[in-house]
Amino acid sequence: MSRGATPPSGGGQLFNSLLDEQLFSFRQVGTNEQIACTLPELFLAMAKDEVRDFPALRAHQRHPWHAFLTQLAAIALNHASRNTPFITAGEWRQALLALTPDDPDGAAWCLVSPVDRPAFMQTPVPSKTISDWKNTTASVDELDMLVTSKNHDLKASRMARGRAEDWVYALVSLQTQEGFLGSGNYGISRMNGGFASRCGVGIHPNGAWGKRWLRDVSALLAARPDTVERFHLKATGGHALLWLLPWDGVSSLAFSSLDPWYIEICRRIRLTCETSIRAHAVGSKASRIEAKELSGVTGDPWMPVDTAAGQALTIGSRGFDYKLSAELLLGGKFSKPVSQQWLATDDKEGVFFVAQGVTRGKGKTEGFHERRIPISRKMRQAFLTKHTDELAKLANERIEVIAEVRKMLWSAMVVLLSNAQTDESGKDKDTAESIKDLAARFAQPFEVECDARFFDELMLEIESDSAEQARIDWLQSLADRATGVLNRSFESGPRSGQRKYRARSAAMARLQWAMRGSKLPALSRALQSRTAKTTEVHHAAE
Repeated sequence: MSRGATPPSGGGQLFNSLLDEQLFSFRQVGTNEQIACTLPELFLAMAKDEVRDFPALRAHQRHPWHAFLTQLAAIALNHASRNTPFITAGEWRQALLALTPDDPDGAAWCLVSPVDRPAFMQTPVPSKTISDWKNTTASVDELDMLVTSKNHDLKASRMARGRAEDWVYALVSLQTQEGFLGSGNYGISRMNGGFASRCGVGIHPNGAWGKRWLRDVSALLAARPDTVERFHLKATGGHALLWLLPWDGVSSLAFSSLDPWYIEICRRIRLTCETSIRAHAVGSKASRIEAKELSGVTGDPWMPVDTAAGQALTIGSRGFDYKLSAELLLGGKFSKPVSQQWLATDDKEGVFFVAQGVTRGKGKTEGFHERRIPISRKMRQAFLTKHTDELAKLANERIEVIAEVRKMLWSAMVVLLSNAQTDESGKDKDTAESIKDLAARFAQPFEVECDARFFDELMLEIESDSAEQARIDWLQSLADRATGVLNRSFESGPRSGQRKYRARSAAMARLQWAMRGSKLPALSRALQSRTAKTTEVHHAAE
């Protein structure tokens, strides 16, 4: 509920208006003061880049909320034939109401309204009753898209006293990024299949929430004609706010009938309020949008597309690891979405590449992933000139080297975990699958460390005046990292019997031999160079 508001006596009136009640709160840039605001006032604050963050917004809701605010602003500005944001909250309020001409009283912007009329992110019910909707909850986190029933990472039903702001975020999260969850529970159109995910990839300029919002709104407006043509959408008169249209749960909307920046609805939800807000849900016999054959390629401004496969990106349990992030940032496998297109007006410093998304599975969510990569000056220039092949080659070479060193470390781990036993021919003994799997697990911290430092180390080479020395330094640090992981494994590896020290010695010898061998000549030379310098220092000291 809104601050200081009194619940209505029944569910038939308008309640919790996003346009007129200060339901939202943000922390102000600079002062950290928490400010209450309406939706129009929030747009005004965003345009001034006053929004540092939203204290009530949960991590997995960040991208859906940014996308919602951006799409809604772009739709409103296009409808008003404007290219720049409005300068008063009153103008924003008028522009938003203009998007709902059949509901001039603002019902479509209220959390609660009569069920035969639209409410915020809730479609009108043609039957005019929800008495047979048996799935109800008073807990706002149960409405959200995260599957928390097993009580593992997040406990279920924790937010039984959710405020109106929490319900807004949950509705936006559910309706714009949910997937398939059993019969009657269909997912959104903007992802590749029911068990995929709606990712958010883009450029974050030097600033706070508002700077990115302004940048993306401008990018959307500029890209509108091209999006209409490429995806065969409506240039004018297309359905934009899909919660305005009645939905009986049987019919689907044709994709070609939509506005390029349509804000979708995937579930039949209605909120009511007696003493507190309660959500009511019912299944549907068809998805809201008929777009299964599109594989998530819908013109989503933040969604990379695998051009060869013709499918929207789906992230796995590894999220945006260094391999996928390097491909998204520098590679050519995925087309760059509108939000990732580099602009000449983008800042020279303080800019980040941002990737966000929730990994989904069958009946579960496997984690929220977010990665921010700072963009260096030379990388920025490569993006502007569209000459990123050399940078992509550099990143791929590093990925290949990391993979080879990990194999060397894994081999050493096998020696350690098998207690350095060999057969008559001198080959490692006891390399059963259990040993191999355990060795892979013991070697995993190496790749985790490489992942965490990958882009920082890559930037050092890109920006260095001596790229060759930067590469040598990186190769030497890579060897130290692998050696460190092996050393730490000695404490948790085999400890019993007289073979313990032999196993440790043999494992370290295997690793050092491999790193100084011919498999990676550059690594071998880097280690030999360091050894030579160390020897020179010792001789000089003598």
